[in-house]
Amino acid sequence: MITILLAILIFGLLITVHELGHFIVAKLTGIRVEEFSIGMGPVLVGKKWGETYYSLRAFPIGGFNKMSGMEPGEEADPRGFNRKSVSQRMAVISAGSVMNFLLAIVLFIIIFNVIGIPANTNVIGDVVEGMPAAKAGLKPGDKITAVNGQKTDTWVKLTEIIHKNAGKEIILSVKRDRENFTVPVTPVKDVESGVGLIGIKYSIKRFGFFHSVWLGITKAVGVLKLIIISLVQMIAGQAKAEVAGPVGIVRMIGQVATYGVSSILSFAAVLSLNLGLINLLPIPALDGSRLMFLGIEGIRGKQIDVEKENMVHLIGFALLLTLLIVITYHDILRIFSK
Repeated sequence: MITILLAILIFGLLITVHELGHFIVAKLTGIRVEEFSIGMGPVLVGKKWGETYYSLRAFPIGGFNKMSGMEPGEEADPRGFNRKSVSQRMAVISAGSVMNFLLAIVLFIIIFNVIGIPANTNVIGDVVEGMPAAKAGLKPGDKITAVNGQKTDTWVKLTEIIHKNAGKEIILSVKRDRENFTVPVTPVKDVESGVGLIGIKYSIKRFGFFHSVWLGITKAVGVLKLIIISLVQMIAGQAKAEVAGPVGIVRMIGQVATYGVSSILSFAAVLSLNLGLINLLPIPALDGSRLMFLGIEGIRGKQIDVEKENMVHLIGFALLLTLLIVITYHDILRIFSK
């Protein structure tokens, strides 16, 4: 149940931010937005403020902005979408993905600045009660400088040695404030992983705000590059096509949630980058397709017939819906097969 609620919150955040991008730029350019909706299907809650009807719908798998001038017969509205310049319309369409990219950066900034990331140092961040480390008297802040005389100046090196010595006594060289001493500890074998554990946790490193902003941007750009490379490799047949639908993503959210808030936010950031990028692809019914039509219009200097364009998007939407059903079916099969 918690996983489902968490998934609804994440989907809701990603969709709201995306649609809010379209909405804000549409308002800034003077376009009449008739409805701003989060979710698809039947309306759960709705209220009209000003000229816009705001609604929350039953299924949190999408959303939309109903703008005047996007349907046949609405061409006469002076505040219609179709009456704006090509550059203004492109700004409105691309704003959703831009907001998703910005959301990812913000989430990464929160991780670096507020939550912190694991520090690859030999300093203990916390000690688990009842485990060998606690019984041996180790405390948060203790620095383990060596194991069995072997230097351990990083967390990776420290845990690597501990993991290999399940059931064997090891001697830890510890520095606490100005005191240096040794402690004998016997790692217990973890049932799931099979490695030795003594019950210590890494320390957390947090960064200053401006440094976190830089790290957040760098992280988002790096992840986006990896997504693009993976997508190109899948299209070229160089990598296996691994696609997950809503059911598969909910399952992954449940798995990620076990690792804590930082992992949840990081996963949400990656999903936001995926959503932003996928929407820019020139696939009918997606924002990228509308941008492609606007690009053609800009080149030829003449608007494309609204009915013909909408027909392309309608067919594309039907194909995407079919693909979503197929992917969901395979997601369910994977769950039951395991």
